[in-house]
Amino acid sequence: MTHHNDAPIDRASMIAWFADGEKSPDHWGIGTEHEKLLFNCKTHRRPSYEEQGGIRDILTKISHIEGWQPVTEMGNIIALKHDDGASITLEPGGQFELSGAVLKTLHQTCAETRSHLKLMTEIMSDDCIWMLGIGFDPTWQREDIPWMPKGRYRIMRDYMPKVGTKGLDMMLRTCTIQVNLDFSSEADMVKKFRTSLALQPLATAIFANSPFIEGKPSGYLSSRAAAWIDTDAARSGVPAAVFDKGFGYEQWVDYLLDVPMYFIHDGDSYKDAAGLSFRDFMAGNLPGYEGRLPVISDWEDHTTTAFPEVRLKRFLEMRGADGGDWGMICALPAFWVGLLYDEEALDAASEIIRTIGPDDVLSARMSAAKDGLRGQLGDRDMADLAKQVLAISEMGLRRRQRLNDVGDDETGYLQPIKNLVDKGETQADRLLGRFHKEWNEDIKPLYDVYRLKS
Repeated sequence: MTHHNDAPIDRASMIAWFADGEKSPDHWGIGTEHEKLLFNCKTHRRPSYEEQGGIRDILTKISHIEGWQPVTEMGNIIALKHDDGASITLEPGGQFELSGAVLKTLHQTCAETRSHLKLMTEIMSDDCIWMLGIGFDPTWQREDIPWMPKGRYRIMRDYMPKVGTKGLDMMLRTCTIQVNLDFSSEADMVKKFRTSLALQPLATAIFANSPFIEGKPSGYLSSRAAAWIDTDAARSGVPAAVFDKGFGYEQWVDYLLDVPMYFIHDGDSYKDAAGLSFRDFMAGNLPGYEGRLPVISDWEDHTTTAFPEVRLKRFLEMRGADGGDWGMICALPAFWVGLLYDEEALDAASEIIRTIGPDDVLSARMSAAKDGLRGQLGDRDMADLAKQVLAISEMGLRRRQRLNDVGDDETGYLQPIKNLVDKGETQADRLLGRFHKEWNEDIKPLYDVYRLKS
């Protein structure tokens, strides 16, 4: 919430806001986020907010469980916060997202995911609502999908069609798995940002799991990644500055200042500022808000309206993967923790991407969306690169030596993606195989076979 007695911000305080995220390695955490589609187990339709047993009722039921507090906006329950720092939030089309607590090990992350899926399953079973872990809604058109009552989504809904053809698809029909990871210094941030941004198309390829749109093969293995490519060029994609020699917090602030605004958050409501300039806001010249100057919470809001493949907040957010099942939800953070949280692994990974530039990453995004592990990143085949990078990640996890109660390290969480990479095929390839053979080109069995269970 904006406190008008906060001091107006300047460039230095905006840069300092990012630097404040620095943490010593012994305080590094793992924050995993995952979205899933909800659907009616009989009709396969996506539930609306208001209907009986729909989104509002599900959130309300969870809010009665110890530890969960409701978050409301204009009288509607729109999210839940847990005492441990986790939260459940709504994407625009009613996709449920767990933003996990900041945890120390992948064992904890995977346990958290399991108990979340178990909780959701129990809460929704009476109303025959199930979950699907996939990157793009396999069946329904945009018009079939109900919008959630959140102010910022209304503003984005009106603005998206002006800047790309797939923004509304991104909002209503996609699901992702993400992980948020820490950095110790500006130099550490840069190395991690550059490495993970260059390798993000590889994650897109390995986790590709959305080959259908409206009941038919879409021509992509990740329809989600394809939607992002045509969402909003000014705020998504590959920020070239990250590959510049002098990149740091200051250049990231410049990048964000070039991202058009979406809204101003006033108390409980969102005021439409779509397309306006944050630079004008800082100069006190924002149309309709002349004389008002941004405070730090306005800047925090603005940092959430850029959607690059890797996003810097007070941590780094890996944004390239499709939604998936429990095993994939555990594998995604494992992949990145192994690469970025072990110094030797990070050195090896950053050496691999040394010659890769922003144009390579841009074309690799399309290649990964279309062809998955048969794609290219620079002059490398994704399939070969995936084997090499996975081996580095596995060694990184082994060296971390975070053991569970029975003495296992964290490398086991990579198994689902190792199985795919060893065969050079993605989940999307497997889905297409079943669609054409077992299911006789009928999408319906997907809902039963691939529904999310804990």
